[in-house]
Order: sequence, then structure tokens, then C-alpha cells
Amino acid sequence: QVQLVESGGGLVQPGGSLRLSCTASGFTFRNYAVTWYRQAPGKEREWVGVIGTFGGYTNYADSVKGRFTISRDNTWNTAYLQMNSLKPDDTAVYYCSADVIGKQHWGQGTQVTVSS
Repeated sequence: QVQLVESGGGLVQPGGSLRLSCTASGFTFRNYAVTWYRQAPGKEREWVGVIGTFGGYTNYADSVKGRFTISRDNTWNTAYLQMNSLKPDDTAVYYCSADVIGKQHWGQGTQVTVSS
């Protein structure tokens, strides 16, 4: 079955960096775009960005543009979210998602906390 597993979250100081990973299984990863979302406490889930099938296309929310970079390695069935210049407002649970044959699949999420 389709599985997405996020990892790499943690506690980081403002201005720091983290790289999240999203490892996929159960489908032909290279054929599908991967989208990152986040959800802060008490807020709705927010779209962060997306990467196309071979990485040639990316798009980002204005709130993270210039600070976050999405990439993927189809050899390892993994997508990445590189987060730089982190701010306390970036604190959230981060999720990766893929729409596989008309059904959207989600990982379990990984917590990112930006605090001094």
C-alpha cells in the first residue's frame, strides 16, 4: 500500500536550518508530484510547496519562498524539504503528500519547533 514517512523534524533555534525527508513506498514515486504542508497549533493546514515528478518544477508559498527548497531523489524514493532561516512562525507539524491515482495520501507528519 502507499506509504509516506516524514523524518528530520526537531527543535531548532531561530535562524537555524533543518532538512526534512519524505520517503515513499507502494507506488512508482518518480511518476508523482510531492507536496509539503504544515499545520501549526490551532491553525488550519497550510500548503508549503510542491515539486514535480523529476524535480524540474517547484512552487512555494510566499511565506517560505527564498528560505525553503524542495528537492527529490527518485533513486531513493525520497523528497526533501530544506528549511533555512527558520522563524518561530515556522513551528508546525510538517506533512508530505502525494496524489496517487486520484487519492491523496499523507504521511504521519514530523514536528518542527523553532524556539530559543
